[in-house]
Amino acid sequence: MSLSGFAVVVFDLDGTIADTAPDLAAALNHVLGGLERKPLSQEAVRRLIGHGTRALLRKGLDATGSVNDSLIDANYPKLMQFYENHICDLTRPYAGVERVFDELRANGAQLAVCTNKPERMTRLLIDTLGWHKHFAAIVAGDTLAVCKPDPAPLKLAIERAGGGPAVFVGDSSIDVETARSAGVPCILVDFGMSDVPARTLGADCVVDDMGSLVSAICAL
Repeated sequence: MSLSGFAVVVFDLDGTIADTAPDLAAALNHVLGGLERKPLSQEAVRRLIGHGTRALLRKGLDATGSVNDSLIDANYPKLMQFYENHICDLTRPYAGVERVFDELRANGAQLAVCTNKPERMTRLLIDTLGWHKHFAAIVAGDTLAVCKPDPAPLKLAIERAGGGPAVFVGDSSIDVETARSAGVPCILVDFGMSDVPARTLGADCVVDDMGSLVSAICAL
């Protein structure tokens, strides 16, 4: 099977290859509970994910009351410690994703991750899921001084995975903007965490399930 000349396939993490919302919601609600605020539903938290965990905390505080930098600074370590201790309690890979990894690699592609999740947590989650063997490169939200939608993290992920023509697979408008800025084709999954329908975001292609991803890449 031809991958249309793509040497590297880069994946977003949260909402694209793993449903991390339940554990992120638990961590956020742990902090909110400590502040005597009402918890947010998993569906509400899904709409807040995408810009990294510090932004998630800011949005969660804003949704439940007042927010300021000092409140974020005081509670961010609590969020991260809880999340580290429970990073894969409820997180699950999306159906078929590991089969896709194997098929892409069998067809000569190098795989990489480009996420706004902090690198420590990204690597911990990937290791816990047993995925470290799949990825030639991991670039996270704090690997560089900038994060998505700046194109630099995606470009670095491609470079570290060996370079060459690449495609970016994500689930949000941030991922489309990142890919466009980097000059890379973008495929979105429509089962991720975007609060806007994936088909309205201007990606080169949208897939309904992971089983369609390899053929979508070949068709680009």
